[in-house]
Amino acid sequence: AHTIGQARCTTFRNHIYSESNIDGFFAGTRQAYCPPSNGTGDNNLAPLDIETPNFFDNSYYKDLIAKRGLLHSDQELFNGGSTDSQVSEYSENSDAFYADFVAAMIKMGDIKPLTGYDGE
Repeated sequence: AHTIGQARCTTFRNHIYSESNIDGFFAGTRQAYCPPSNGTGDNNLAPLDIETPNFFDNSYYKDLIAKRGLLHSDQELFNGGSTDSQVSEYSENSDAFYADFVAAMIKMGDIKPLTGYDGE
């Protein structure tokens, strides 16, 4: 979940200028810091979660429902597909989001990557 962090202009430029599944006002605020031309402002940063960029919470999911996902790949999580219900659940129930996040982190912590000559 992109609840905390920032993205470079080059990663979201196409989304804010060329796509229709984005809130117009939100796109405009992002366009102010990310010019349409490649090579101009490429390294400018924008928060992934515009409401609470420095807090780990479920605002990210609320933003997706409002079509304020900064990255194309994030907004695809709520765009008429199979993950819409999960985004809705997390936007309405922060406890469910926190519990699932903890479970996922524990599961990832149990992964035993192959190293050395056994690695990929």
